[in-house]
Amino acid sequence: MTAPVIAFAGSPIDRADAVRADPERLAALTNWRARLLRLDGLAPLIAPDGGLDWGSLADADPAAELVFLGLAPDGRACFVAVDPAQVGVGSTAPPDPRLWQVMGLLSPADLATYGAAKALVDWHARHRFCARCGQATTLAKGGWQRTCGNPACRAEHFPRVDPVTIMTVEHQGNLLLGRQPRFPPRRYSALAGFVEPGETIEEAVAREIHEEAGVRVREVRYVASQPWPFPSSLMIACHALADDPALTIDRSELDDARWFSRAEVAAALAGGGETAFIAPPPFAIAHHLLRWWLAQ
Repeated sequence: MTAPVIAFAGSPIDRADAVRADPERLAALTNWRARLLRLDGLAPLIAPDGGLDWGSLADADPAAELVFLGLAPDGRACFVAVDPAQVGVGSTAPPDPRLWQVMGLLSPADLATYGAAKALVDWHARHRFCARCGQATTLAKGGWQRTCGNPACRAEHFPRVDPVTIMTVEHQGNLLLGRQPRFPPRRYSALAGFVEPGETIEEAVAREIHEEAGVRVREVRYVASQPWPFPSSLMIACHALADDPALTIDRSELDDARWFSRAEVAAALAGGGETAFIAPPPFAIAHHLLRWWLAQ
């Protein structure tokens, strides 16, 4: 089975950690050859060739902070600017359909590059003050760190990634899927939830499934992962087995949860005609999780 292309993964840009940590090397790369990823707020701009729109550092707002994304395959430094208009705002909401239409024009490599850039500038826009003392922070390590400006504090803050488990549950050849209130009509997907402090991935999977659907599971298995820049999560796709199919649905979390047969899942993924449900879109790790299950 060919490995699936996971959306937002696989950027060709070398993150070049050694360059981030060396102010002199970084400054030497900040020249006329450097490229600036142009954004519309937090959304990507599309170039005439259908790829990401790259400009020069001269295109950046003089008041903007520059984040070093890394080195392109041709050796040029790549940057993205933190839009001053986004400072203190950022975005924690799921992407709207119009943004997906724009992102749908990008190649997998460009989508991965944009995803990392979006997560970084969003974090900078929303983390301007020290969580320890409340003083203003400044950009450091090329934008992969913020440092408190208070000499008595000098706390270092790093871009956060929130781990989220997303999982399917199997019972006697059927698959448990649920739908959230924000989903389009008839769409069902894998259950999901944040990993909490003091939990393993396996414990988070078991807890979330029991909380949302009332099902006890065993034999939790890791399948794949996906960076998800809305605002900055790591989706950890898993699969588990259940011995009892009885459901107790938490209606504050889910509109519905149901068991679907293998034939129903296959039909939903194939699309077209009347199906039992609408599958998650291909850019979501849940889509690949359903295909992985069918291939087992």
